[in-house]
Amino acid sequence: MGRVAIYPGSFDPVTFGHLDLIKRATRIFDEVIVAVAQNTQKKTLFNNKERVAMLKEATKGMKGVKIEIFEGLVVNYAKKKNIHVIVRGLRMISDFEYELQMALTNRRLAEQIETVFLMPSEGYSFLSSTLIKEAAFLGADVTSFVPQFVADKIKKAKFK
Repeated sequence: MGRVAIYPGSFDPVTFGHLDLIKRATRIFDEVIVAVAQNTQKKTLFNNKERVAMLKEATKGMKGVKIEIFEGLVVNYAKKKNIHVIVRGLRMISDFEYELQMALTNRRLAEQIETVFLMPSEGYSFLSSTLIKEAAFLGADVTSFVPQFVADKIKKAKFK
């Protein structure tokens, strides 16, 4: 099986920051499962099927990347798949407190699973899906933050 990690998130939508972290993770792990959270507390712009399709399109040239949907706790998903590493991104210092709480909670729930934090390239450290959606809805061109096909989907989605 090799070294496998799970990179969970809502990916609503996938950004260049997400793609940067996926690429970084593939340098460390033989396989990276990008796990799309099915029942997030967030109200998503795109449904599960759309988010998975966008990720598959955005990562199609990346070796060792697999896209899956999961429901419930990521540690339970990892246990079920017998995977012992969760990858999380740290963009800014403001992410650290939340990510640390989540990592420590996950460790208490499943001590055999480690969380590995990766930092994106400086050029992507400020990106968040929420900010990108908000900017797009207010008329901004978001093609420097997301792949063109994703920007097109956001533009169409905002008129639903």
